[in-house]
Amino acid sequence: SVPFLVRLFPSVLTKFVYLNFLAFPFFVDFRRPELLVNNTISLHLTTEPGVTVGIWHTVPGSRAAEARGQDQRWYEEALADAHPVIIYLHGNGGTR
Repeated sequence: SVPFLVRLFPSVLTKFVYLNFLAFPFFVDFRRPELLVNNTISLHLTTEPGVTVGIWHTVPGSRAAEARGQDQRWYEEALADAHPVIIYLHGNGGTR
């Protein structure tokens, strides 16, 4: 019966294979990364009309003292300086 159900409902198979409906660790608010990771802020970029991508910007530990207590504007300006940017694509889990 399982192959029959998979054929009828392929989206169900996708959910069970990738388990992207689970957020781990449990009971953590991923919208507030500063509570989880030091020197991190959550930003949203509009890539094209109607498409917004959520990102976490984390500055390196060497700039930790400088980043402490800064607002979103400081983090946005830090993205524009001469330091390299590393982009980490987290996968299909739906959380950062």
